[in-house]
Amino acid sequence: MSFQRAFVTILTVGALAATAALAQTTTTTTTTSTREATYPPVGLAATETLQINVANLASNSSSGTAASCTGTITFVNPSGATVGTAASFTVTSGQTSSVSLPFAKTGATARTEIRGIISYTVTSDVPCSLASSLETYDTSTGVTHLFLSNDAAAGGSPAFDSGPGQGR
Repeated sequence: MSFQRAFVTILTVGALAATAALAQTTTTTTTTSTREATYPPVGLAATETLQINVANLASNSSSGTAASCTGTITFVNPSGATVGTAASFTVTSGQTSSVSLPFAKTGATARTEIRGIISYTVTSDVPCSLASSLETYDTSTGVTHLFLSNDAAAGGSPAFDSGPGQGR
């Protein structure tokens, strides 16, 4: 009888422990922050258009979370005032988005300097590896005059990374 009672007690304790283990949940904390990258001032003449391109180089996560980068692109004049309105973008894995500013939209009457600013949201559990470039080109022919990769905007970093395992 003592053996049976001990056996039943062990089974009961084991079942309660298993139930308690199954009832536990893991809580994951998601953090969100905003990052900004600014390209240096570039000259823009009456026959030119300035364009910023952003691309998400991240793959979807192995857990199924879709890669996504969301933000805005803003152009500012020599006094730091925004030219036009900020343009929103969302790029998923492998997508590219471009925002253009023709000289005629700058409000300038002669060659002017323009800076491009990329502001984007980083969410810790959403893969985002944002690569960018800035270019100026002839508005009529499309011939490129200037090309800068985000090495210039990020202090030498090849891409703006965030998300699981990205470490930034």
